[in-house]
Amino acid sequence: MLEVKHLSYQVMENGSMRRLVDDVSFCVNDGEMLVITGPNGGGKSTIAKLLMGIEKADSGEILLDGQELLAMNVDERAKAGIGYAFQQPPAFKGMTVERLLNLAAGEPLSEAACCELLSSVGMCAREYLKREADATLSGGERKRIEIATVLARSHKICVFDEPEAGIDLWSFSMLVDQFERIHEKKQESLLLISHQERIIRMADRILVVNDGRIQESGSREEMLPKLFPEDSGCACRNENAGREDGNCECENGCSR
Repeated sequence: MLEVKHLSYQVMENGSMRRLVDDVSFCVNDGEMLVITGPNGGGKSTIAKLLMGIEKADSGEILLDGQELLAMNVDERAKAGIGYAFQQPPAFKGMTVERLLNLAAGEPLSEAACCELLSSVGMCAREYLKREADATLSGGERKRIEIATVLARSHKICVFDEPEAGIDLWSFSMLVDQFERIHEKKQESLLLISHQERIIRMADRILVVNDGRIQESGSREEMLPKLFPEDSGCACRNENAGREDGNCECENGCSR
């Protein structure tokens, strides 16, 4: 279980202090999928960086299964059980994709295992294994490879910052399927930062963050009608929701 208590963070901007995260508290239960959404610049990505230790919080607590993480660096937090995928993935000049996956897994992986990881995020695996994970790859390719590195190892909680950014629709569908499989197993918690409706609809709980604060939070059933009022009260997860013919076919008998 991840517990975040009264987390705050401020930066110097134009000669004065600006608070980017202001007294934020929430939890992610074991096996739960929490989606954080809200307007651009509201503080969502900053919260993710604070969780991973990329940015240093000014105050508050971050507990993972009761262990305090705030004083830990990025490596220590990764070892404690947090996986993290950046919104804008870094490039690694001189390192092949295969080597990167092995490092992420923390153990040697077979070529077949590497291919399976890349295929799970919509990549033609064998074309990429020996390529360098550098700037010769597109932003979308680096994004998918980074997500594969997170999936290469089991974590207590995986944090994905806008996983849909920069990838095509086909790859996005495969990625959503992967999130659903992880969620169904309930072996890892998921914290996803996203504007994408399909991801938001997968959540167990939803947090709306704006101006560095939690503006609203609740279960999927509570939040979806507020975020998507056109649903007319339907908060189903039926695979037919949003079909081209407009029919939902959920147990509520609604249509979109």
